[in-house]
Amino acid sequence: MNRNEVILGMIDKQGVGLEVGPSFNPVAPKSAGYNVHIIDHLNREQLREKYKELDTTAIEEVDFVYNGESFLELTNRPHHYDWIIASHLIEHTTDLIRFLNDCQAVLKESGLLCLVVPDARFCFDYFRPLTGLGSIIDAHLEKRKIHTIGTAVESTLNLVEVRDRITWSKLPRQGFRFRSTYSDTISLMKELEGETTYRDYHNWCFTPHSFRLLLHDLYHLDLIALREVTFIQTGGLEFFVFLGVHGGKGPQMDRLQLLQEIDKELSARATPFAVLATKLKLMKERFMRHLRTGRF
Repeated sequence: MNRNEVILGMIDKQGVGLEVGPSFNPVAPKSAGYNVHIIDHLNREQLREKYKELDTTAIEEVDFVYNGESFLELTNRPHHYDWIIASHLIEHTTDLIRFLNDCQAVLKESGLLCLVVPDARFCFDYFRPLTGLGSIIDAHLEKRKIHTIGTAVESTLNLVEVRDRITWSKLPRQGFRFRSTYSDTISLMKELEGETTYRDYHNWCFTPHSFRLLLHDLYHLDLIALREVTFIQTGGLEFFVFLGVHGGKGPQMDRLQLLQEIDKELSARATPFAVLATKLKLMKERFMRHLRTGRF
């Protein structure tokens, strides 16, 4: 089953849908019979020009060109859609909480938000720190509309490739190379001083369970109304989370369990040397405990 089949298997083809930011590769195209509206940052002709070096034949008419307004203001359709698809979009948002609430405002009470999210372990964000709850709340309270210079710097300086690839399907052990230097990044910082227009970056970095924990926390802090309905583990470089107002039971794990799962995800990323070093350290600790207590 490919990624599109995973997503489309969760939605009602007879329902009314919204796809946000499909760019040149829609998941649920009108041409395939889906009753869907499209939100994107450019109209069809502008998207074709932007992606002219790629295959643009799948680009369809854009119904709503996004200029920073809420989805409710943009569409004028409160609680109208049966489903919303956002593939590789949420990590770009300047205000993640607002994005989720925007989606909830135009979803039916029984509606489903389908998120496809890149796993930072399997792409150019490999060495970036995972996004924490504080950063997401601060961005929301500040009502951010553009990315900060700090985001631009962190994203640029840490962008890594492995053998000329920026995504991979297996955890790499070697062959890493950064694309930017300190000099490049200093130039970017100067260029961005006073900048008020949007420039695109990965703002947030997740592993599957770090994302699930963030959603879990935001829900219980009354910052969002959407809750996890279904989660599908990473396949390729991405994982899938489906959210709803009703029918969502959350991750069925408490915070500690989610944090332990995050620890496992990050441990799996360690190099063989680091894993061996950890094992040796644990063996030494057990041996010293045996000497002190006579027990392992």
